[in-house]
Amino acid sequence: MRAGRRDFLRGAAVTAAGAAAFAGTAFVEARDSAAAQPSGRTFPFEGAHQAGIVTVQQQAASFCSFDVIAGSSGELRELLRALSARIRFLTAGGRPQAADVQAIPFDSGTLGPVVPADGLTVTVAVGASLFDARYGLAARKPARLVPMPVFPDDQITAASPLHGDVSLQICADSRDTVMHALRDIAKHTRGGMQARWKIDGFHAAPRPAGTQRNQLGFKDGIANPQVSDPAVADALLWTHGGDGGEPAWTEGGSYQVIRIIRMLVEFWDRVSLQEQQQMIGRYRDSGAPLDGSSEADIPDYQADPQGLVIPLDAHIRLSNPRTAATASSRILRRGYNYDRGFDDVGNLDVGLVFCCYQQDVARQFQVVQGRLAGEPLVDYIQPTGGGYFFVLPGVRGPGDYLGSGLL
Repeated sequence: MRAGRRDFLRGAAVTAAGAAAFAGTAFVEARDSAAAQPSGRTFPFEGAHQAGIVTVQQQAASFCSFDVIAGSSGELRELLRALSARIRFLTAGGRPQAADVQAIPFDSGTLGPVVPADGLTVTVAVGASLFDARYGLAARKPARLVPMPVFPDDQITAASPLHGDVSLQICADSRDTVMHALRDIAKHTRGGMQARWKIDGFHAAPRPAGTQRNQLGFKDGIANPQVSDPAVADALLWTHGGDGGEPAWTEGGSYQVIRIIRMLVEFWDRVSLQEQQQMIGRYRDSGAPLDGSSEADIPDYQADPQGLVIPLDAHIRLSNPRTAATASSRILRRGYNYDRGFDDVGNLDVGLVFCCYQQDVARQFQVVQGRLAGEPLVDYIQPTGGGYFFVLPGVRGPGDYLGSGLL
């Protein structure tokens, strides 16, 4: 019965893919300038790990994928240097380089004469396709980096936004700061990389408190691991050079999974609240598990072995069974809601940009995804794109740049 309903629902909704295109012919030299005092909170660019992974989520985000069009490994190096220089300036904030009024402005001016930091982070990752024959990097590919496969419940077409050589996760406290950063980066890396796809997201305000809600009305991201504990982060997030065949240069990196998940809200809104809560395993109003009273409560699956309170196929029970055997498959989720308007038949194209970070995609995300295959919720969601990427290790000092160890 479920398969028939699924076919009906999927036949009634047409997947829309976000796309963008930039073209370029030459690099523009990226320079920092002595800055006026920036406004807004600032996250440091330098460190063992890139910002934007364990950073508390900002309000706005863009997830962008690019194809590298640099003509040689030397040009690829210059691309990464230029990209690093622009991110260093943009995340610190300040006054852009001055130019004569008859010259082309160095900055778009969309944020005014002084660029605020505004909580900006730009997290740079690379896809498996960068390690083909173009730049002689095949032997240096991260050990667990592969293209994202198509899973059984995915709705992937030839037009789907998928994969890419470089991924940028751009997050800030304001939408215009994210837009400004992308525009700046595109301008200063023109000739080195060309956009493949983009999707914008927003982080909903807590209503009334706690974790944000997704487009299904349920709180999303409640049970994230406590990666503020270095031991937890080392076990679940960060790659270690030499461990499991990882090249030495990968020390301090992480694996990023992006999944664009459309939510069929017109059909979801016709489902009873009781059935919705049974599918998720939580109360919609409070976010509490069905055996608890607050969103922070930990579900007691051992006390409910037959699933009489929280069904055995509830989303939270499948995704995180909370056993010793499944502890190593936990992932750090960092998702954003999206809204792309209406599709070709007038249905809302809204959903979740699911983004997660982990040490090993096969051991973590793919194991979780395998447990979720065929869950009741798949009648109401459509994964339509995304990709697997490796987040480059952080920049160690003023003379360093993203990807220096790779090259």
